[in-house]
Amino acid sequence: MDLKKVTALLLSLSLAAGLCACGQEASGTEGEKTTSAVADAEEKAYIEETLNLANNADLTWTYSASADAWVMSIVSAVAYPELPDQQGVSVCVPGAYVTGIDTDGDGSADVTGAESGEEAVSGSLVIDYEAEITSTNGQTYTAATAPIILNTGAAGYGSQNNSLASTTYAADGYINVSCGNRGKQDTATDEDGNTYYTGDAPSCLADQKAAARFIQYNILLGNLPGCGDYLISTGGSGGGARAVMFAATTNNADFYDYQIEAGAVGVYYTADGGYSTAVTIDGVDYEISDGAWGCIAYSAITSLAEADMTLAFEYYLDADYDFSTEFQAQLAEYLSATYMEYINEQNLSVNEADVGFDLNGDGDMEDTIALTIEYDPEAYPETNGYYGTYLDLYLAEFMENLQWYVDSLDYAEGWTWFDADGNALSDEEVAAMTTQDKAEAFLEGRYAKGSNGGMGGGMMGGGHGDMAGGGPGGNAMGDLPDGELPSDLEGGRTDRGNTGSNEMIVGTPDAGTTQASGSSVDSSNYATYEEMVEAYRADIESIQAGDEYGNNLVELYNPLNYIGADGTENPTWVKILCGAAEGDISMFNSLNLQISMLNSGIDATIEWQWDGGHVPSEVLGDSFSLYVDQMYGEYVDGAAAITKAAPEPQTANGTADEPTGTDLTGWVSYENGEISFSLADAAAYRTAGASKAMPGFDVIDYGQEDYVFGTSEQDARHWDSVLLEIFETYGDTLSPLFNSGSGQ
Repeated sequence: MDLKKVTALLLSLSLAAGLCACGQEASGTEGEKTTSAVADAEEKAYIEETLNLANNADLTWTYSASADAWVMSIVSAVAYPELPDQQGVSVCVPGAYVTGIDTDGDGSADVTGAESGEEAVSGSLVIDYEAEITSTNGQTYTAATAPIILNTGAAGYGSQNNSLASTTYAADGYINVSCGNRGKQDTATDEDGNTYYTGDAPSCLADQKAAARFIQYNILLGNLPGCGDYLISTGGSGGGARAVMFAATTNNADFYDYQIEAGAVGVYYTADGGYSTAVTIDGVDYEISDGAWGCIAYSAITSLAEADMTLAFEYYLDADYDFSTEFQAQLAEYLSATYMEYINEQNLSVNEADVGFDLNGDGDMEDTIALTIEYDPEAYPETNGYYGTYLDLYLAEFMENLQWYVDSLDYAEGWTWFDADGNALSDEEVAAMTTQDKAEAFLEGRYAKGSNGGMGGGMMGGGHGDMAGGGPGGNAMGDLPDGELPSDLEGGRTDRGNTGSNEMIVGTPDAGTTQASGSSVDSSNYATYEEMVEAYRADIESIQAGDEYGNNLVELYNPLNYIGADGTENPTWVKILCGAAEGDISMFNSLNLQISMLNSGIDATIEWQWDGGHVPSEVLGDSFSLYVDQMYGEYVDGAAAITKAAPEPQTANGTADEPTGTDLTGWVSYENGEISFSLADAAAYRTAGASKAMPGFDVIDYGQEDYVFGTSEQDARHWDSVLLEIFETYGDTLSPLFNSGSGQ
């Protein structure tokens, strides 16, 4: 018996005893999954034979000497790909885990990395399960315990072509996975030559789940190293939404039909009408998962079901904001009132200890606080009447994130610091700066960031997942560079609201449907208000009728429907990082996700990065790998506890000619090392910095982010029943304002 088969057998025996190779309990599914025999045993056998990498004659591995890593050629992740160019997978494996490539099937290495000369080699990995890699942060992994990083693409909820996996995480000992996915733009051709639309939800999520099953199956077979129990989803923007959805819907049967249709491994119909989620290896069945242990999401554009209300409410909290049209202003007022009702109907609460805030001001963090929004326009005119414990939590999160930022400025690398007159400080003056000196300079905008923006690595050079292979998502949606606010933003406040428009191409599968911030036209697609409302009504009726499996796609794509729900397995931890100055998503969306996750027992963290735009990278000593290693140390028995390295003080000033920072002092006070600002200040900062999207543009569900649901005849079907109800209820008021073009 060759080495690979021996390894697979040992893994099989280990799993049969209830443990996987990395020492955690084998994951399985509950709910509608049954133990009944599969409905089609021949099909199951065909899928498992087809997706076994050992049977893939076209498989090759290419060695990267600079990264000491092997990269697998792109192979199909499913047995029945509808769009083969978008349903593939590639894997990058650290070289230390690999003895070499077995080219003749005898189980021994015939070609090593040095011998390959970076040429593609046909064959299978020979895995060294004794080898160890210590990450850049000090965590140690082996080929059997290494985390798996699954990069979730779907930028803008769109399709993602297959691409080779990045070598980004090889030095840290992680297995990096790149997968393609179908999305909103996609069409295919049937056997009769007819073109049909195929990018509807949840195709992109189903493809990513299928890729995860493929990876875990081949780990069990001994074809790949890594631990399926430590799979981490990550992505930015639409990919960030997918990373959260992937984690939040772990092993939920609502998504099985779509995976079965594509021929995913390890999910099958059973004879009694249920599902089996087990693969068979050497006569033994093993459950495999389609979800995540952890998640790091960047600017996650989810949940769209709330996004019209949240973004409108966030803008409306700024009583001085100038909406571009009277229609937009009135719609924001109605949506804000609706959001208050929505939040209060959720009966939300949070434990102070979980969020780390003394929300009721009693001197401890031992209480459970009911989260509500209240309304009193006379007492709170600066926020258009809104206040309450829910907004207290929002403000506390904002202040904590800025406090962390200014307290961490000693980690800034290569920044140029300036005096009050705009003159660059000397090297000696920079070396003498205290943390408080840097905080004051930062808040006054007296700096220019270094070439790396002070970033601590991680997502730079590969990790957002909006570009396959872990390439940076960057500003793929046309947003400002990370850490920059609009050039017309000076001082602290601005009456911005009528800035130039960036037309976005969205919708499915053809031309765009929405306006960007500053548009004076409420809709360029409808001549009358009545025509628009009728389009909403017809589209929503079609979606509520269900898809071919009877699912309402809007409900299917709302992670809040799945976090902590019956039939879903929770991830262990989630981190969501957003730019506090981005306009692509309201901060209330990530706050709501955190509240739901904390109350479901998930270790959930949100970071709103001041000076950060859409899909920001980690900054000031933080990094993607640091957080992964810290979570591994906290939740895996025997792993090392990882702490952040101390900063290296800056002793030489940067070389920038002038400051480029934003003056925040119109919003923020800083005394005795403590940050403070009001809810109105936070709202004003958001509306000044969030320059890309705004409620009411083209009145098509959440401005530019209505990407998901369409047909070959319709771009961007309307789906927000909340908006429809507002349109129908307040038509007498809204109709005369529609496309009037006049601002406040």
